[in-house]
Amino acid sequence: MEKKLSTNRIDGLVLSAISGLYIVQTGDQVLDCSLRGNLKKNFTYSTSDSRAKRVTRAKHPHTNDTVAVGDRVRLTLGSNNSGVIEEILPRKSSFARSGFRGQEQTVVCNLDQIFIVFACSEPRPDPWKVDRFLAAAEAEDINTIIIANKADLLPLEDIPAIFEEWSRVGYRVIITSTHTETGMDELQEALVGKISAFVGPSGVGKSSLLNTLHPNLKLRTKSIGYVTFKGKHTTTASQLIPLECGGWVADTPGLRNLDLVETDRTFVSYCFPEMAPLIGKCRFEDCRHEAEPDCAIKNAVESGEISSRRYESLLAMSVPAGAQPSHR
Repeated sequence: MEKKLSTNRIDGLVLSAISGLYIVQTGDQVLDCSLRGNLKKNFTYSTSDSRAKRVTRAKHPHTNDTVAVGDRVRLTLGSNNSGVIEEILPRKSSFARSGFRGQEQTVVCNLDQIFIVFACSEPRPDPWKVDRFLAAAEAEDINTIIIANKADLLPLEDIPAIFEEWSRVGYRVIITSTHTETGMDELQEALVGKISAFVGPSGVGKSSLLNTLHPNLKLRTKSIGYVTFKGKHTTTASQLIPLECGGWVADTPGLRNLDLVETDRTFVSYCFPEMAPLIGKCRFEDCRHEAEPDCAIKNAVESGEISSRRYESLLAMSVPAGAQPSHR
């Protein structure tokens, strides 16, 4: 991965980003890096044709993730395994959540794939939340695989039916258990050579899965709360972990809620693979896919080609063009 440049800079991959400190892998080296000061600010330049270009104003950007886990960066080497990040290369994808004061906070970027982890039981999967995670990944055009974890809590033959609604529309489902090591070989094979992220609610076993694949990681885990059956947050910061088999995986903080930044119904419809091919085939160009006649999506629901629950999920997470979100 290391690339020598004529300016004595090298390319690296950000493994961790916490409070202005960055762990960057470049080739076989892992460096402690800081961020060049000018990357922390937004500059306004003069526009006069008669004078040389100069900075007229500099201010800190309204974001706390100038550099995020998964960023490809260009840096100069310092002493004692240190470096300075000089340039952040363009992102091809990102996975974000609402941060401080509603600002978007990048959890991890430049992913090849996302593993959405839900437990088969304890806590049982919330289908509406599964849809939200899938739609958010589709919005970034990231390949998505569902992990059905804690398979040891149910009869193995009963589990495919729980996730059939998503496998039927093309999502790959890997059934796993850290106790019986069910599916571990299949999961490890899917990780090789790619940058991946494990996302999903707390308590579903994301860190336990990684510990089983790579026992030396020793990521912290906790049991779920048996009164509410909600997971307890264990991972507090994202990190990109180099895998012995090749590739990297991000262990991210548990996300109880995930909202799409864009809620226009046409856009969200494209995030449902079974509905996307039907967009533009309704009688009316401005079809809201609710009560209009000859709606291609509604017709597919009525014929059983599209799950009625998935259709209700589309309506719940989207608003017609020009409408205001309900903030329910």
